[in-house]
Amino acid sequence: MKHRSPDEIIEIGDRLFESMTECRLCPMDCRVNRHAGELGCCKSLAELRVSSANLHFGEEPPLSGGGGSGTVFLSGCSMSCLYCQNYPISQLNTGSTFSIRELKSAMLNLQSRGAENINFVTPDHMLPMILQALGMAIKDGLSLPIVYNCSGYQKLEILRLLEGIIDIYLVDMRYNDNTVAKKYSGCENYVETSRAAVKEMHRQVGNLKTGDKDLAQLGVIVRHLVLPGNLSGSAGVFRFLAEEVSREIFVSLMSQYFPAYKAVDNGLIGRRITCNEFGAARDSFCEAGLKNGYIQDIDYEPAI
Repeated sequence: MKHRSPDEIIEIGDRLFESMTECRLCPMDCRVNRHAGELGCCKSLAELRVSSANLHFGEEPPLSGGGGSGTVFLSGCSMSCLYCQNYPISQLNTGSTFSIRELKSAMLNLQSRGAENINFVTPDHMLPMILQALGMAIKDGLSLPIVYNCSGYQKLEILRLLEGIIDIYLVDMRYNDNTVAKKYSGCENYVETSRAAVKEMHRQVGNLKTGDKDLAQLGVIVRHLVLPGNLSGSAGVFRFLAEEVSREIFVSLMSQYFPAYKAVDNGLIGRRITCNEFGAARDSFCEAGLKNGYIQDIDYEPAI
C-alpha cells in the first residue's frame, strides 16, 4: 500500500475541519455548525476530546502483541447504542480537551513506550483533528501501523479519503436488520451502510497481513458482538462476509455482551447471552465457510 505523505494527511484534515461548519462526517448527516457551538448526534464541538491514550492489552492478539495497542479513546460517538459498554466515554462524553500538538505528543509517547500500533477508538466525529495530529506525528518520527477502530457506520466518501493513511480497519458489524439497528443503536440504514463500508475497507487494505511476531501490519478485522435473542443476526452477517467480501477475512466473534447503560432494565437485552446463543453464532461462522479469526470463550455461567 502506498502511504500518503504527512503533508497530504494534514491537508485532508484541514479540509475536513473546515467542513464542520455543516458537519457531514458520518452517515447521520446532522449538518450542524460545530464551529459555532451546535451539537449533532455525536454531541461534539469542533474540538478534540480524548478520554484516554494508553497501552491496552485487551485487543485481538495481532493488535495487542507484547507491547500493547496504543489506544486513543475519543470522547463521543455518532451512534447511540442502548447497551454501550463504554457509555461514559461514548454517550456521556467524559474526557479532556486536547490540542492537536497534545495528541501528536501522546502518539509519540505511546510509540516510545513500546506500543505495537496507534489505535483510534470511535474516531469518525474527531477525524479532522486526528488527521492533523497524525500528519504532524509522522513528520516527527511516528512509524507504527494506524488502526481505525470503528462502528461500521461510516460514509464511503470519508473512507475513500483514508486510503493510504489507515493500515488496519478494526470494524464492527453489529446487525443484519435495519429495524433492530434503529431500535438499539439509533441509526438508519445500518445494514447497507456497514456492508458498503466493509467492502471499501477491504478494497483498500485486503485481508489481514501479519509480520514479525504475528503482529498486524495491514488488513481488515471484523468484530461481531453476539447479542441476546440473536438480535445481531449473526448468520446473515457471516454469509455476507463469506459471499461478498472474502472467505479469508478475519472475524473476531465476541461473547462479552453484558447489559450496560440503558440496557439494564430492558426486558430483551437486559441479560447476558446464553451458551446456546453463542454456540449458534459460532456454528453459523463455520457454516458460512469462514475460518480465520478469534472466538472468545464464555467465561461465566449464564442463566438459561
